[in-house]
Amino acid sequence: MTAAGQPDLAALDVMVLHSINHRDRPKRLADLCLVLNVEDSHTVNYGLKKMVRLGLVSGERRGKEIFYSTTAKGRALCLEYRKIREELLGEAYALIGQPQMGQAKIGEGQADLSRIADLMRALSGMYDQAARAAASL
Repeated sequence: MTAAGQPDLAALDVMVLHSINHRDRPKRLADLCLVLNVEDSHTVNYGLKKMVRLGLVSGERRGKEIFYSTTAKGRALCLEYRKIREELLGEAYALIGQPQMGQAKIGEGQADLSRIADLMRALSGMYDQAARAAASL
């Protein structure tokens, strides 16, 4: 985020910002905590307040809930972050896509990245579930 122009965001803040920006749909604190698998909602809430102060996120009260959306500044920051990430990871991703003797090529573009991200999320969920089961023994 520093390279994209916003140096004062922690890693959790960056994940919250991208989650809010995802699919351009407003999200509640509870939604963000669920998606990010964060049990301490106060840490996410602190980040939200910081991003509201920075003008990256705005909140709209609907009944008792506050729905957060990215502002134009927040969306621009996410796009700049994406551009930098693609520049830095594009070459590495191209290397992953080089076939080895007798193997199929892994990377064919954005569709493969999405498929890999889905697989990583599924694996992460399985590990979380196993950790909760182990903790309850």
